[in-house]
Amino acid sequence: MKILLTGGCGFIGSAVVRYLIGHTEYAVVNVDKMTYAASAEALEEAQRHSRHVLIRADVADPAAMAQVFATHQPDAVMHLAAESHVDRSIDDPAAFIHTNIVGTYVLLEAARAYWSRLPPARRVAFRFHHISTDEVFGALGPGDPPFTESTPYDPRSPYSASKAASDHLVRAWHHTYGLPTLVSNTTNNYGPWQFPEKLIPLVTLNALEGKPLLVYGDGSNTRDWLYVDDHAEALVRVLECGQPGATYAIGARQPRTNLEVVRAICAAVDARVPDPAGPRERLIQFVTDRPGHDFRYEIDPAQAEQALGWTAPHDFETGLGRTIDWYMQNRDWWQAVRAARYQGQRLGTAA
Repeated sequence: MKILLTGGCGFIGSAVVRYLIGHTEYAVVNVDKMTYAASAEALEEAQRHSRHVLIRADVADPAAMAQVFATHQPDAVMHLAAESHVDRSIDDPAAFIHTNIVGTYVLLEAARAYWSRLPPARRVAFRFHHISTDEVFGALGPGDPPFTESTPYDPRSPYSASKAASDHLVRAWHHTYGLPTLVSNTTNNYGPWQFPEKLIPLVTLNALEGKPLLVYGDGSNTRDWLYVDDHAEALVRVLECGQPGATYAIGARQPRTNLEVVRAICAAVDARVPDPAGPRERLIQFVTDRPGHDFRYEIDPAQAEQALGWTAPHDFETGLGRTIDWYMQNRDWWQAVRAARYQGQRLGTAA
């Protein structure tokens, strides 16, 4: 099978590429615009592998996407290309509309035109897997049940609204045109190669450097955490086993408040590199909450687990330890990201 994978140099996309090259015999056509958050280094051994090709292109460019389909003749699509940072969506929503909505529409139309001309057997086997987020469901209160595949949409930020729109487009192309689509929604991912403005790497690096650890509000906002390599495995299962038109809610059953996450990072860093000045929890500072900060996200993955025969292998503590070890062992990468690639913009703000 040949897979056209968009956003394959991003955090989650590169993990999927690594999984496909390391655990399957599939070929990967990796389309990435190579924005600030992309890293070819994150492909690791896949970067030079014979079953992987990297194409620098924008999913919102109709001519480029038509050319990719015509040249490479994929058997399936895994659509991960997206702008994904909530704070950035508040500052600059236009980029999110362009990539997440227009880009998904362009890719759907290119896929539909290509799929409609395939021989019958290949048309039946073709899949378009759209990877989305649990943020499209809005926010949960303290006692609300977790999100499931049937939770109504209620996006709250420009980011989540743009992803909700793209989800609806994918489902509409299935119901209107018969394109065999799959949608998966997932929780917060973490792990190696994540851009340093995201919560876990940002707090980890600041803790290592003795910088203030800023926490929004009182730190009670809650997220459900999934180790990125576990997510990559689940996404491939969706592609292989998923039923066209279906949705899969993927999670690890590992909810934590932001303050619990920051404290866990402090403890893990302290255990690895003790600070003579004292435990790193002393660096925690609470700051004014950001606009539209959803209180809680959490997924009930029971239906997806049963359908896919998959459960997340890593608990949060194990995954966090592996993540912190990776950042400690790969200083050259994240220091280069912060110094050269960020082009003077801020690296995140708070948890």
